[in-house]
Amino acid sequence: MLDHAEITEAYGRNLIVFDGECVLCSGFFNFMLRHDRSHRFQFATAQSPLGQKLYQVLELPTQDFQTNLVIVDGVIYQHLDAFAAAMRQLQGLWRVLSLCRFLPKAIKDPAYRLIARNRYRLFGRSGTCLVPGPDIVARFARDGF
Repeated sequence: MLDHAEITEAYGRNLIVFDGECVLCSGFFNFMLRHDRSHRFQFATAQSPLGQKLYQVLELPTQDFQTNLVIVDGVIYQHLDAFAAAMRQLQGLWRVLSLCRFLPKAIKDPAYRLIARNRYRLFGRSGTCLVPGPDIVARFARDGF
């Protein structure tokens, strides 16, 4: 099994792993595609071989994905800190959203978990697989789709 260093070395240094079946998570993916104009991030679905390896290494469930993962410069972020890390890499006013990382852990982690546990009920689940065009496929990491 790969360790953190091997994963970041093998698959790049800036990566967002998201639940490809979750409407909310896929919305985050689409938002990042639109606003990551410098193409800093590559992407992977949690269901992909790469996503599964990452969740296994981090000892996270590999079927019920309760967090997106964001890797920036080799550092792996989870929960609301993952969102904040992604926002910090964007240009313009979107960076302000990264300030949520300063919320007390006692507030941000339970709030994130509550939404994560109920995300399919609140936002839905995609009944179809993502079928990206070639320009979007190029943004996915190796083994990320």
